[in-house]
Amino acid sequence: MRTLDLDALRCFVLGIELGSFALAAERLNRSPSAASAQLKKLEQQCNTALVTKSGRHLQPTEAGEMVLSYARRLLQLNDEALQRLQGNALEGKVSFGMQEDFSEALLPQVLGSFSRAHPQVQLQSVVGRHKELFEGIQSGNIDFSLGWEGPKAAPYSERLSELPLHWFGPANTHLSNIMQATQPLPLVMLDGACAIRQQATEALDAAGIPWKINFIGRSLSSLWKAVEAGLGVTVRSAFGQPDCVTKLTNLPALGSLTVCLDRSQNQLDEVQQQLYNALKQQLRQHLTQ
Repeated sequence: MRTLDLDALRCFVLGIELGSFALAAERLNRSPSAASAQLKKLEQQCNTALVTKSGRHLQPTEAGEMVLSYARRLLQLNDEALQRLQGNALEGKVSFGMQEDFSEALLPQVLGSFSRAHPQVQLQSVVGRHKELFEGIQSGNIDFSLGWEGPKAAPYSERLSELPLHWFGPANTHLSNIMQATQPLPLVMLDGACAIRQQATEALDAAGIPWKINFIGRSLSSLWKAVEAGLGVTVRSAFGQPDCVTKLTNLPALGSLTVCLDRSQNQLDEVQQQLYNALKQQLRQHLTQ
């Protein structure tokens, strides 16, 4: 009886899930030719074609869909067996990311509680903008990340909540009144392409309110400081709102953004899954406070 090669199955599953066997090869630290060879080997073992070309991408055939289903179960059993043999103590390394909107409120609690419970796990955190985290997810350098849903969805993403956006001005009432009386309205925004900036300017344009960008920052903390100093108003969610700013209610209504946990692979290992669940729980606790 023929035996399916687990390494070939892992490459096949990852290639289908990522939509690219080149990306699968990179994730598995193999050359593209080695990944192609493993796919050929698996098709020989199955005695049938498992993929077909669809434009620039490869899609599973009917037989490939069946193999994909079994492969996921076989790989999960293999990984579970190895984890059980290694004992109950969690060991390993987890790399995870957060956008700055969430890091100040969640990162200390998550790192502290998880590292105390699992001292043998090495944690690496990355606080960055959506583009940086998305690239880390695609390359496999980041196992999962928490942030706003972007224009391009990650391979595996879990939507957690919808948070409304608000206008913020300085907590100093005098400065806030001066800014709102000023025409055009001074704005404090992050540099580069930003969905929040787009929502803000579109809302002002629809209401016929002239505006100008008075300050551009590279981090969320620099935005809060600029607002506190009276350089303009900004738009964010109320998550992690500092005491130095206050919500403004006399400016146009805004929409909302979706909070997501993006993963680099469909099935996280036990160590990654434990931290993933801890981060999700910490977020939900913060939102219900």
